[in-house]
Amino acid sequence: MKMLSRSLLVCTCLLISPACLAGGLRDMQSEAVASKHSEAAHWGPDPDLYSSWTSHSNRLIPVYTYGTKGAGDGIDLASYTGEHSPYRDRSQIQRLYRSDSADSVDPSASYMDQTNIFDLQLAALEAGRKHIFVVVFDGMDWQTTRAASTWNLRKVAYNEGRGVGAHFQDYQADGSTQFGWMVTSPFRDGAQVDPSSQTVKNPGSGLPGGYSASIAGLYPWSTPATPEYLVAGPKDAAVRHAYTDSAASATSMFCGVKSYNGAIGVDGDGRLTPSIAHLAQARGYMVGAVTSVPISHATPACAYGHNVSRGDYQDITRDLLGLPSVSHPDEPLSGLDVLIGCGHGVEKLKDNGQGDNFTPGNRYLTQQDLRKCDVAEGGRYVVAQRTAEVAGGESLLDAAQRAVATNTRLFGFYGVSGPPSSIAGNLPYASADGNYDPAPGVDDEPIEYSEADIEENPTLAEMTSAALTVLEANGSPFWLMTEAGDVDWANHDNNLDASIGAVNSGDAAVRVITDWVERNSNWDESLLIVTADHGHYLVLDAPELLIQSKK
Repeated sequence: MKMLSRSLLVCTCLLISPACLAGGLRDMQSEAVASKHSEAAHWGPDPDLYSSWTSHSNRLIPVYTYGTKGAGDGIDLASYTGEHSPYRDRSQIQRLYRSDSADSVDPSASYMDQTNIFDLQLAALEAGRKHIFVVVFDGMDWQTTRAASTWNLRKVAYNEGRGVGAHFQDYQADGSTQFGWMVTSPFRDGAQVDPSSQTVKNPGSGLPGGYSASIAGLYPWSTPATPEYLVAGPKDAAVRHAYTDSAASATSMFCGVKSYNGAIGVDGDGRLTPSIAHLAQARGYMVGAVTSVPISHATPACAYGHNVSRGDYQDITRDLLGLPSVSHPDEPLSGLDVLIGCGHGVEKLKDNGQGDNFTPGNRYLTQQDLRKCDVAEGGRYVVAQRTAEVAGGESLLDAAQRAVATNTRLFGFYGVSGPPSSIAGNLPYASADGNYDPAPGVDDEPIEYSEADIEENPTLAEMTSAALTVLEANGSPFWLMTEAGDVDWANHDNNLDASIGAVNSGDAAVRVITDWVERNSNWDESLLIVTADHGHYLVLDAPELLIQSKK
């Protein structure tokens, strides 16, 4: 197979050439890491430090929908916002959090809850929508999107609201798009679990979830009255709420229940809950999941798997591929029709988080399970893997076409192995200029890729296109989740260069979906949700300096 060069690939959503972008942001970020201060931005509740927080936050998260406006109760976003916000109703909050949570009630709340993402998908399913898409930008809050917009447009284009500058912001879907925002807080933080017995040892324990608008603000762009509140502090405060991890948040969006941090498709007591993909599959839909990070990380895991622990990666992969697992030992799940993601090249001899049945080798997929799923070994999936001197996008598309020709499923397995460990198992991280050379983040570790790392892996957009090739083939309705997981990794590293690059890489995948709908369907029979599972804590103090950083 011929190697295709894309070392200088530029995301289709960029509005300016790479030559205009080189150098400035890299230098600005490097100086901020070295001096621990930046006039342009900071991360965390301390405005005097460039980095005072490297984890998630309890910010409100934007929700963009397409094919929803005027579509009726349950599908129109107004079913869950404004006067229909669950946070205006104390009984609804009690149901969500299984506690009184009176400090989360606000009569002026306009925001929805993360579980309403599930409700919206279910309503679309029951209404007979043929194509349901969910794109999750892991860790992308309003501020992250605004940083990317400012960089792309070379101007500070907005200070509130939906914004412009990314395809998912600008695209109108024939007038059917809507914009809202949601609470992402979990049921609880601090659960103790046993992956071997699949039990929750302390159900109901830990810091409870919730959202106090009087402290945090009514909007995603609000400045909190108490900055530490967004990160579950201060510890002596009268009102504290847990902030979510990716597992609890994805369980909310795909299964419709609040759960503890670390839960994969189970409720707060560890009981298995069906995901929207399971419900769709039972109605004859084909189902698929695509991700730029390892295949059994939290977001794709919750789209289909069941496990009390997000760290039980090999067993979660078994659920996604329809193989016997610790959660389904005797009657395995049916498995996804398409699974494309990463984890290739990540080897572990020990992993205490995976329980007694962990098999040394690849952390996410055992060799035995790979053989079981491969059509060449009698399985149900055409398998495409990262292969030396083979173009990743081309090999994946070839596998998708073979899957269509043989009426079988598709499994794609790619990624880089690192070092550093922060990049292991993921697709290469794009930088803001569209290349693959982002500046070091707050840990000051250089991020470097070989030409082979770039050439032998597909992009997230190419993964999404391959998934659609298989899902559309026989005319069946389908459900597809695409995750731009590298936004989260970049924001954990307080890496503004990689964060903007990740937003643009994910935006290119959104464009693949909207282009597909334009060519093959319409917004009466298709529905798309673009959102994030949680936020981080980027604060843009002087976003205009992002423009000045361009050389």
